[in-house]
Amino acid sequence: MTPSFKIAAAGLMLATLAGVAGCSREGPAQGDQTAAKAAVPAPVSPDVSAVRIGTLEATALRDGTINITAGDAKTSPWTNVAEVSALLTSTGVTDGTIHLSIQPLLVRDGERVVLIDAGAGGQMGTEGKLTASLRAAGVEPGQVTDVLISHAHGDHVGGLVGPDGQLTFPNATVRMSAPEWAYARASAEEAGAGALLAAITPKVEPFAPGAQVTPSIKAVPLAGHTPGHSGYEIVSGEDRLLYIGDAMHSSVISVQRPQWRNAWDSDNAAAVATRQDLLERGVTGTRRIYGVHFPFPGVGRFQRVDDGFVWIPDSSAQP
Repeated sequence: MTPSFKIAAAGLMLATLAGVAGCSREGPAQGDQTAAKAAVPAPVSPDVSAVRIGTLEATALRDGTINITAGDAKTSPWTNVAEVSALLTSTGVTDGTIHLSIQPLLVRDGERVVLIDAGAGGQMGTEGKLTASLRAAGVEPGQVTDVLISHAHGDHVGGLVGPDGQLTFPNATVRMSAPEWAYARASAEEAGAGALLAAITPKVEPFAPGAQVTPSIKAVPLAGHTPGHSGYEIVSGEDRLLYIGDAMHSSVISVQRPQWRNAWDSDNAAAVATRQDLLERGVTGTRRIYGVHFPFPGVGRFQRVDDGFVWIPDSSAQP
């Protein structure tokens, strides 16, 4: 099984994007900018969770969950299933299932209304809650000005279009690293992503790895998962939050056993090195971590323990 698109064998076809790069940047209409500034505060909802980053307002938005049988080597990316099952059981996971949440992050950055990743769009057994969660946070899809893509797998780009094939965020520029865009284009035929391509191509604006993509958000190359995989560091004053994309999938397996091979990674050695670096730097630095696949709302820190690391959720960001 290849780590990019031939995950259909696992029941998890991760569709990617294709097309031509170098599209011009398109901004929202003035009316949408005005509406974005006037967005109402988020009401109480189990699918949204406020995340304060300095003076910036951010919101975790629940899209759904991917559930994988831990003991099935055909569906789990961790094929050492006996060890995986034992680890999960030891940490209190009693249903034999790897639960991977999906929660894109909304960031209000000045006049920008930024969405980091677009969810699965109801693919892969997920609930497709993103649009409803966005509205519960006080933002209409047309108010989103920028969609930052960590990488072009279906649970991160599937929500860019609706069931009718139309753009979910019609006024947004779609941004991803240039290497990821090139990789996505090269793999498009195998992924069968023609309709998605046709819809998003006029909106795509690739960026150089490590670019400052909005006034407060910088892309951070996180090697190993896909050739152009990017995290995003959000900075306000002394406060920093790092969105890690798929550098880690499970808050248990990826954190406590970073050396274990994940078949979804395109470069296993680089992916392992990235996980280990994130853990080492995460326990010594001041920035918090945002795990898009960690238990909702995905905000917390790594903590060193005698035999490695554990994930500590941020209690201030709980739903």
